[in-house]
Amino acid sequence: MMKLAIASLLVGSAAAFAPAPVAKTSSAMNAFTAADLPGALAPMGFFDPLGFAEKADEKTLKRYREAEVTHGRVAMLAVIGFLVGEAVEGSSFLFDAQISGPAITHFTQVPDGWDALIVTFIGAAEAQRAQIGWVDPADASYDQPGLLRDEYYPGDIGFD
Repeated sequence: MMKLAIASLLVGSAAAFAPAPVAKTSSAMNAFTAADLPGALAPMGFFDPLGFAEKADEKTLKRYREAEVTHGRVAMLAVIGFLVGEAVEGSSFLFDAQISGPAITHFTQVPDGWDALIVTFIGAAEAQRAQIGWVDPADASYDQPGLLRDEYYPGDIGFD
C-alpha cells in the first residue's frame, strides 16, 4: 500500500512539470500575447507590477520570459546544489570526502580541472538551448539581436 502511495505521488508530481498544450498558430490574427506566456496562471494571470511589458512587443516579451524562465531554473538548481552539498559534506565518495565547510565554499575546494569540465558542460547546454530557440545571427537583421524563433515557446527546450 505504501509503494502505491509513493508511486502515485511521484506520478502526480511529474505531471506538474509537463508542458501545457500550446496551439500552433499560423496567422498574425492569433499572435502571441502576454496572457499566453508561461507562468500566466489563475488567479493572478499576467503579473507585471513594474510595467515592463507595457511598451514591449511580442518578440521582446518572449525574450523577457525566456530569460525569466532560464534564470528561475538556474536558481532552483543552485538551491538543490546547496542543500545536497550541506547534506553530504564529508561523506561523499567524490574527491576523497575532502570538501568541507559551508556549501558556499565547496566550489572553490574542488580540485583544479573540474571547473573547466563544469564550464564545458554549461557551455554545451547553452549552445543547445541557443540552437533550439534562437534564430541564427546570420539570418537576423543587425537591429534585432537575440531574435527568438517564431515557433519557439519560451522555456520549452524539449527536455521534459
